[in-house]
Formats: sequence, structure tokens, C-alpha cells
Amino acid sequence: MVQQDMYPSDSSEEQQIESKIMLLFLIDKMDLPMSNSQITQFALEEHYLNYYKVQLYLTEMVNIGYLDSSQDNNTTRYTITDDGMLALEAFMHYIPQSVRARICKYVADNRKIVKQDFEIVANHFYDFEKKEYIVKCGVYEDDMMLMELNLTVVSKDQAIAICNNWKSNVDNLYGQIIHTMLSKQPKEETVIPTESL
Repeated sequence: MVQQDMYPSDSSEEQQIESKIMLLFLIDKMDLPMSNSQITQFALEEHYLNYYKVQLYLTEMVNIGYLDSSQDNNTTRYTITDDGMLALEAFMHYIPQSVRARICKYVADNRKIVKQDFEIVANHFYDFEKKEYIVKCGVYEDDMMLMELNLTVVSKDQAIAICNNWKSNVDNLYGQIIHTMLSKQPKEETVIPTESL
């Protein structure tokens, strides 16, 4: 028995256009920079495209100016350009209404996760002069910095651990830091020597 591919074939030019416009539609509706892995996860979960087609189409659309790509924490993120918006408007009819509805539902269900991933930053780099690792952690909301921490550690393992812990526990850590900074610390009592009485 021959196993059929779970992803539809998009060998025709019309199907390739539909696939590219579908990706533009997703990125436009999300209205946030989306990472390569988030876009790929969408295409795989919804059984629209396989991994290789997603990578090919993203690269092609960056090359022709429909998408901008930027590096953020060793992650490639994509945003739609003005030319991409024009292409989306011109070729929207290639995407069936049922697919558009599924994409809109996917965006509604996943936008909070995408936004949170975009707003939580944790990266590290090696300072060759000082021979130590610098870790930068931050929380942002609508392009406004809520908190940013810069730490110095002695090993790459420590830097990676801090980045991973920040990303997985940012709500607790952010809350603890704010609580600690706002808490009144008890004043040390001044002890008067008895000899002076």
C-alpha cells in the first residue's frame, strides 16, 4: 500500500501562488513579526505545506520584497511589506473563503502566544575584551520596554540557563523583581551603647 502525502501537492503555478498568498495572509492577520518556526508550525499543523515548501516560499518572498526578514535572538522573524500587501490584495481570490476562515481562527487562537514570544527577549554574547558572557533579558509591550536586565556571568552554560529560565518563567520573575523593588525593607534599629547613658 502506498502512503499518500498528507500535504497537498502545489506543483502548478496557481497552487504555488495560493500557498504564498496564504502565508502573506497569515502574517498580515497576525499583525506581529512571526518567527520562521511559528509560520512553519502553522503550515504543518493545518496540513497546508511541508517544511521545505514553507522555507522555499519564505525565501522567495523575501527576495522579491513581499516580506521583510530580521534576526532577533537567533530567530528569523517576518513582516509583510507594502509590496506584499499589494500582492495580497491583488491575489486574495486565490485563497478559498474556508481557508481564510481557518487562518483567522488560527490567528485568534494563537496570537497571544506569538505576541508573548515576541515581547520576551533573552540572549547572550561573549565579550572578548572582558572574557565573560553578557546576558540581556527583557520584557516589552507594544514597543515599550517594561524591564531590561543586563547580567555578567563566567560561562556559556550559565548564560544559556539564565536565558532559558527567563523565557520559561518570565511572569514569575518579573513579578518577583517588581514586588521586591516596591517592598519596604525594614530599617535596621540603631543600638545605643549603654555606657553612654
